[in-house]
Amino acid sequence: MSRCMGLAILLAACGDNAVEEIQNPVRDAYDTWLKIEPPGVVCGNNTQYKLFANFSDKSDNLVVVFEPGGACWDYASCTGQDGIRGAANIDGIPDDHWELAPFISPFLSRFDDTNPSRDWNMIYVPYCTADVHTGNKTVTYSNEGAPDVEFHHDGHEVVQKVVSYLDGEFTHVPKLLVTGCSAGGVGSLVNYRFLRKGITAVEKGYLINDSGPVFPSSGYSAPMHAMIRSAWDLDSITSTMPSGFTLDDMGTINTALADEFPTDRLSTTYFRRDFNFSLYSYERFYDFPPKEEILRMWDADTQLLIEQYATRENLEYFIPYFRDINDSHCTTVLNFAGSDIQAQNMTLADWVNDFVGDQPIESYIEAPVLGEDD
Repeated sequence: MSRCMGLAILLAACGDNAVEEIQNPVRDAYDTWLKIEPPGVVCGNNTQYKLFANFSDKSDNLVVVFEPGGACWDYASCTGQDGIRGAANIDGIPDDHWELAPFISPFLSRFDDTNPSRDWNMIYVPYCTADVHTGNKTVTYSNEGAPDVEFHHDGHEVVQKVVSYLDGEFTHVPKLLVTGCSAGGVGSLVNYRFLRKGITAVEKGYLINDSGPVFPSSGYSAPMHAMIRSAWDLDSITSTMPSGFTLDDMGTINTALADEFPTDRLSTTYFRRDFNFSLYSYERFYDFPPKEEILRMWDADTQLLIEQYATRENLEYFIPYFRDINDSHCTTVLNFAGSDIQAQNMTLADWVNDFVGDQPIESYIEAPVLGEDD
């Protein structure tokens, strides 16, 4: 009979019950959420920024999840004015914010058997800068008859401090999964390069951008792209972005990342009937059109994205039609249930596990399902 041998931690494995060798530093606590306060970075209201870490003694793999929560770029949206879509956590991050983590994303749950990262190290990146985790500008918003509001769109600098912290904490990362939904999905995409290159111990990366697609600017998203470029001073961070990316066509971020990291797996997932991110993308730029017109533009931009993804072997998509939760927004919020491609008998949970598990993968888009979202 063979025997497994180890030192302080089990270093090898026997049979099917393999235990991964843990090479990262010993932590003060495992399987509990710890508050981290990176120095020198703030939320939109100039209060201290906080992130949350949950370390594992079972795996050296790492998942980083960017929190969702809208966006803002003027007085009405940055002050929560009624009738205007705005942003979350504009008053800062409370110390118990970590309690939201497993509800925000199944990738942050240790109790969801469908979660491929349930035994991994988990990093929850809260969202309080209202700039899809990318801005680099402090703005004073004014409105006649109301007090001025100073807002720190400091998402870019926040992420740099998060990356610096993670690089100091991890000496061995076989797999890095970067994800998030909505604004967090955009954040996962735009900041993927910083995490992938800045955490020097990473061996292979995976991106799952949930419901934060950055479409080619040749489509209907162009006015929004132009507006946020100015509002958050995105030109100031252009030099840090991958070769092949241009702010004149923000959708080039997809192919630029695919070219820079050809052995990584990069993907997006969202619903064809998403009536949340689509509203942010179009309603204030096209004079508040009706629902079906919004979704027609969304579908046209989706076709542009599919055509773009077809040009790179390491870009994949999973686009189901409809889920009667949250206006069909975010395929992974709460859990993976209901985010399926029924005709192909493919569940999002299976697809995600194959994607992260380096199994053969293909892209899916679900045809309209009669009777759904009538």
